[in-house]
Amino acid sequence: MIPKGATICFVIGTIGAGILGAYLFQISSQTPTLVYQDGPSLSVIPDKINYRMGEPVHIRIINSGTVPLTFSDSSFGLKIRGLDGTIIYSPVASQVVSTLSPHEEKLFVWNQTKTDGGKIFEGRYKIESNTSPNAGNVIKKSITINIFQ
Repeated sequence: MIPKGATICFVIGTIGAGILGAYLFQISSQTPTLVYQDGPSLSVIPDKINYRMGEPVHIRIINSGTVPLTFSDSSFGLKIRGLDGTIIYSPVASQVVSTLSPHEEKLFVWNQTKTDGGKIFEGRYKIESNTSPNAGNVIKKSITINIFQ
């Protein structure tokens, strides 16, 4: 016979774990929201957080501030990194100074390949963008996405 206190703890623990799991799943599945700010601000927003292998990743780089942002190349500082910091993908870009006006955005599509054309593995990747260091203060933004089998 199982003691009454142990049964109550087991039931409460099971219910609590289910609620916590549902909450954490909801948080991990949310896409970031775009918030415009006064002054310089940069946003990197994918169309979602969780992807299947081979699914295109749509990435929006947005000037979410009120002043123009300057980038050192035509890819607007876009890089895809592994969580260890290794650059996995960087789009081919001309080395020309590019500018994003306030509220302007650029769309990039990553087909989940490495810069050398090889395939990536499932896992977590960081999408990042940063402004040009020549423009004064560097603004760097990133977001982590998941790629599943």
